[in-house]
Parts: sequence; structure tokens; C-alpha cells
Amino acid sequence: MQVSFPGLGIDVTVDRVAFSLFGVPIYWYGVIIAFGLIMGIVTASFAAKKLGEKSDITLDLVLVCAPVSIVFARLYYVFFKWDSYKDNLVDIFNIRSGGIAIYGAVIGAVITAYVYAKVKKKNPLLVFDIGAVGLITGQMIGRWGNFVNQEAFGSNTELPWGMTSKTVSDYLETLKQSGINVNPDIPVHPTFLYESLWSLAVLVILFVIVYKFYRYNGQIFFAYASLYGLGRFWIEGLRTDSLMIGEFRVSQLVALLSFVVFGFLYFYFCSKNRKKQ
Repeated sequence: MQVSFPGLGIDVTVDRVAFSLFGVPIYWYGVIIAFGLIMGIVTASFAAKKLGEKSDITLDLVLVCAPVSIVFARLYYVFFKWDSYKDNLVDIFNIRSGGIAIYGAVIGAVITAYVYAKVKKKNPLLVFDIGAVGLITGQMIGRWGNFVNQEAFGSNTELPWGMTSKTVSDYLETLKQSGINVNPDIPVHPTFLYESLWSLAVLVILFVIVYKFYRYNGQIFFAYASLYGLGRFWIEGLRTDSLMIGEFRVSQLVALLSFVVFGFLYFYFCSKNRKKQ
């Protein structure tokens, strides 16, 4: 499949299959997600050491959180797309056809990390802090799996980095036929790239907090949830495949709530900590 960035004069050939193992195709999407998990362990390990925890806590977190996160990511998607699955429940388990939601994964990871912290008799907020660094790393890298699959892109744009491909054009044609005002012949926002770059910026900010401004347990997690929510709010507004509640985009609502609530918690506890000093 050829992916083009006409404004930049760039054409890229993308193959969803990375390689075959014993005749079984291994997709780039899976490879990228696996690489994201590995790098998440690496970055979270640095944070763990700086925060006074052994680095092996990050591997424990991945082993217990990753499977649950995948399940929650799928359940979250299916819940808001129930009309597409209610008449064929078997399709719920066909995850290879696509259909997972990052906020579902985050919810699953937070719940599992909380249970892990209680079992291990650790401060849950400290565990969340370490996990947040790994999460944003995985999100930053994992979004490139959307590029390989040519999914999670935005609406039409005339910006020079606008992207197009046959998959994009076919999808826009389907939307156009359903009455949505899009043009299959015009490139779209590469929103996967926007979110990857935003996640990189958030990761840098989190490490600045880890090494320079860490004052209380939960500070990194609050910053992660608020900052990611801020970026996701405007990026989600560009997308054409959002999960919806009536006329509202689910992820935009969750992102806005996260930005406000966790932003408040971040500054509230920062202020409270300064008063103690």
C-alpha cells in the first residue's frame, strides 16, 4: 500500500505484514505495540529508580496490567459500538479486525495497578506515577501502528503534511456516501502523528517532574492524565472515526474531564505541599 504526503512530495510504501513465522503472518501493528511495551518498561524503570523503587516493579506492572488493559480496551470500544456487535456477539472476540480504545486500556491499567499496589503493600499513587511514564511511552510508540494500518486519521486538510492513501480515500468515500462532508481526493490530518508527538512532549515533561520537581505521590500521574487529556481533546476533534454518545465524542468528553479533574488535583496537592514546607 502506498501512503502519500503530497504537500511534502513524499510517498511511502507500507506493508502491514512485517514477516512470517512458520507460515503465520506477523503484523507490524503487533510488532510496534510490543516495542512500545518494551520501551515503556525501560522509561518506567528509570522513573522507578529515581523515585526509590526497584526497577523490576515495571516488569511486574506490565505482566499484570497489559492483558487486563487489552480486555478493557476492547470492552470500552464494544460498549460504545454496541449496535455493531449486538447481532453477532462472536465478533466481539475478533480483535484482529480492529476496535480497541486507548482510554479503555488506561482504565484497565489503573484498576489493575491499584490492586497490584494493595497486594504488594505499596502506595498506589506511587505505583501510578511509575506506570504513567510507561503508559505515555507506549502510547507514543503505539500510535505508529495506526499509521501502518492507515487508521485513526483525521478530516480533510490542506496543510503540507496532509496524508492520503487508498485506504483513506475509500473510507472517506464511504463517509461521503453517508452524507458526511468530506472529500476523498483531499489529504487528511495524520492525527496518529499529532498524538505521538504530543505524547513525546508529555513524556519529556514527566521526566522533568521526576528529576526536578517531584514533591508528592501521584504528581506524575496527575500531570500525565491532565496533559494527555488536553492534547487528546483537540486531536479527537479532528478525527472521523470517534466513538459517540449522541452528538458528542466519547474520548473528547473523557479527555476534557481528565484535563480538568487531574489538573486541579495536580495544582491542589502542589499548593498543599508547599504550605507544609
